[in-house]
Amino acid sequence: MRLRVRKAAHILERSGLALAGAACGLFVGAHVGSSIAVLTTVAFLLAMMAVGAVGFYLGIDIPPLPFHGDNGAEHDRGQIDAAEFLSAVGTFCATLAAFASVTMVVLHLEPHVAWTGLILAAWLAGVAMQIIAGTIGRARR
Repeated sequence: MRLRVRKAAHILERSGLALAGAACGLFVGAHVGSSIAVLTTVAFLLAMMAVGAVGFYLGIDIPPLPFHGDNGAEHDRGQIDAAEFLSAVGTFCATLAAFASVTMVVLHLEPHVAWTGLILAAWLAGVAMQIIAGTIGRARR
């Protein structure tokens, strides 16, 4: 019984992260679509939401590498956990882009198209890093 509850809680947690990613993608897509006419399509919004959902589902809560402390092998010292690093940077970039987009939408700001392009690039790079991090983290299990 306890295992089923843990699995159900994990599924709810992952689903919540996917929904948060989809919402972030929707805000970024709405802002970018309102600034760049070519991207004002339902398909673009759905793609942004799907990529956000996958990125947040896979890229947050990566299983860490085992910690060996001072007794670890010599080659383990000083190594960076690529999955953990990509997850952290990707989550920061994606959520910063979403926050900037929400700010633009709510305050009715119209930034230069270069800023909109930067927001889109930060979103796509962040979500790509999350997806890569999630793939690396799950491949090493």
